[in-house]
Amino acid sequence: MNTINNTTNLQFPNQKSVYIGKVREVYNINNNLLVMIATDRLSAFDVVLPRQIPFKGQILNQIATKMMNDTADIVPNWLVANPDENVAVGHLCEPFKVEMVIRGYLSGHAAREYKIGKRTLCGVAMPEGLKENDKFPEALITPSTKAANGEHDEDISREAILSQGIVSEADYIVLENYTRALFKRGTEIAAKRGLILVDTKYEFGKTKEGKIVLIDEIHTPDSSRYFYADGYQERQDKGETQRQLSKEFVRQWLIENGFQGKENQQVPEMSDEKVLEISNRYIELYEQITGETFVKAATENVLDRIEKNVNNFLNANKK
Repeated sequence: MNTINNTTNLQFPNQKSVYIGKVREVYNINNNLLVMIATDRLSAFDVVLPRQIPFKGQILNQIATKMMNDTADIVPNWLVANPDENVAVGHLCEPFKVEMVIRGYLSGHAAREYKIGKRTLCGVAMPEGLKENDKFPEALITPSTKAANGEHDEDISREAILSQGIVSEADYIVLENYTRALFKRGTEIAAKRGLILVDTKYEFGKTKEGKIVLIDEIHTPDSSRYFYADGYQERQDKGETQRQLSKEFVRQWLIENGFQGKENQQVPEMSDEKVLEISNRYIELYEQITGETFVKAATENVLDRIEKNVNNFLNANKK
């Protein structure tokens, strides 16, 4: 099966540059628009894994698109169009150099830190007496610095962000307010589908006009963690593992096989069966969170398809 591999290497009219991210490739068109292609690459612990996951890029792109449309009334976003199943076209923005992580529950990275005795994360206090996957009394914003390709994102406090001048206080207040509004809406959307939005991250940028907008993906399995609401409390009471839909199952598989992205650790070999399992888990999340049946895009000549669809859009929207 064809997947979108390690680089798309396309050339579009009026293309100024291309940025190769961990899982996305972003083409600058005439310093006006960005063409973001969601590849089938999979990253975990800030490392791009050797195997690609069929339909992952399409799934992330389509979930993000739906969620952007479903939150556009409360937070403006960068999105202009989706000319292809794997592509989002949006306004060129200057990204803020922080990711706004928000956590409603003691899970994932927060739980791992808590387990080793830490009671503050990014300068924010975590209450005593919690066990993994318990709900926080109030959702915590725990930002991280945006890493360059191949480097680790790092936790950072609100105070450090302001004191280092990474974001101005006025802008950061907007980012905080937008983050809480998006998380509230995302929680409501998830609840309608029988899910709990556990934690997620948002990225923001400024348009040429100075408007702060939501960019990149939103509420996807790569950027978010979901639990099934049914049976959540019963599992907590019994100390059982939560049923979840997120990329955490990939991280857990890697941890079990001796990999956490640390120096001198080798990425375990991923079998065809494991690749298919991960692909099916992504499809499951798509259908659960959107309430729609996933329709697989054509997989033959994927790059030709993308190039044709993007070119058709750009030619029809010349300025």
